[in-house]
Amino acid sequence: MHKIDIELVEMTMDVMKYAIDRLSATQSKIGKPKSEAKLKELVGETITDKGIGGEYAFNLWKKYLMKATVPIDHPRHLAFVPASPTRASIMFDLVTSASSIHGAYWMEGAGGIFCENEAMKWIVSLTGLPDSAFGVFTSGGTAANLSAMVTAREYWRKNDAFKGEKGLIITSIGAHSSIKAMAKVIDVDVLLVDTEDRLHGEELQHTIKGLTKQQRKRLFSVVATGGTTNAGIIDDLEGIANICEKENLWFHVDAAYGGGALAADSVRHLFHGIEKADSITIDPHKWMFSPYDCGAVIYKNPELAKEAHSQEGSYLDIFKDEGADGFNPTDYQIQLTRRVRGLPLWFSLATHGTDRYKEAVERGIELAQIAGKLITEDPNVELVREPSLSCVLYRRVGWKPEDYTNWTYENHRKGFALVTPTKWKTGDTFETVSRFCFINPDTTEKDIKMILDSMV
Repeated sequence: MHKIDIELVEMTMDVMKYAIDRLSATQSKIGKPKSEAKLKELVGETITDKGIGGEYAFNLWKKYLMKATVPIDHPRHLAFVPASPTRASIMFDLVTSASSIHGAYWMEGAGGIFCENEAMKWIVSLTGLPDSAFGVFTSGGTAANLSAMVTAREYWRKNDAFKGEKGLIITSIGAHSSIKAMAKVIDVDVLLVDTEDRLHGEELQHTIKGLTKQQRKRLFSVVATGGTTNAGIIDDLEGIANICEKENLWFHVDAAYGGGALAADSVRHLFHGIEKADSITIDPHKWMFSPYDCGAVIYKNPELAKEAHSQEGSYLDIFKDEGADGFNPTDYQIQLTRRVRGLPLWFSLATHGTDRYKEAVERGIELAQIAGKLITEDPNVELVREPSLSCVLYRRVGWKPEDYTNWTYENHRKGFALVTPTKWKTGDTFETVSRFCFINPDTTEKDIKMILDSMV
């Protein structure tokens, strides 16, 4: 065997041992951030003319660099929207990378795309959309929202009266930041309804009535939220859907975070009306226990997405020839080059079954209720609002904004927990509060109590 082959085998074994240790660990540290200067001091130059060698580089990763990261699946990582990929999905993420599949066209990636589509069928079934509906996996919620809105805009511009118009979208201030970011990319304006709580159909109708004639002409879509990132709030999807139908507007539901809760019988009724959406965003890498990066966009009429996104080029003709007949994911979203990012989700669903997924999602909802109860029993803290889905907003009595910030950094420096502050609008003012978001079913009541007790 050649020397390089021996080194490759040894390196592969080291990587597999690392992966096995990571997957089998029952406890892990949350990681402590270090400055770029400090990390540079610890590891030195890593990109050199001759290379530093795989073994040395890997040891630097294990000894220093890994420890300066925050594992998204740590049970006391309750900030932002964390994630908790199953061990099965993590293992198959390795397989996905090693298989080196280009997931844009069926001709190249039929086996992998078939698996993705099997997982997608289950997700679509949760929404209640018609049998003709279908979707495709994206890099995340931003790419999914972008793909959906490009489809909506192109459909709107089929009418010659709108071809020269700059589009307008209505959503609420509680919508995810990606809505505004996406709107910049496609050069449309966003009108925000001033409510961080549930957006009701009546408020939407009032907003539409208040538009100028020119604004109403430019309006082509409404984006509702199926579980806000900040507080887990689900908009009045039924009421908004009815208004969109009456006003002939594209109805998009951003359920990037909350969409996982469609699997939970205890809260499924809160999403009534989502089955009327023209498009839906759901991120399996959030509450469907898939590794980063795995989002999804679903369309009631996938052909409209294909008309908007299908790329043309002589070098692409072979992929669309009759001999290459099959589902081409690139035709339904913004990216041409893509990995088969739905494969780890497929393997995990096939391994565990959908019942286990339902149980895990329900556990996140249960943890939010447990946290709510602990907060009401603790005189030092109080709920800002009742828990919604797996989000809990609460305040430490007597604290100022800087107290929340200092507490977050201190717990992070200790490697104890990552819980970050947010802002909540009450009346005309924004208050700094603390926030839990429960995704990981391994988080315990003890973890929650320890975090609350640290707010001294």
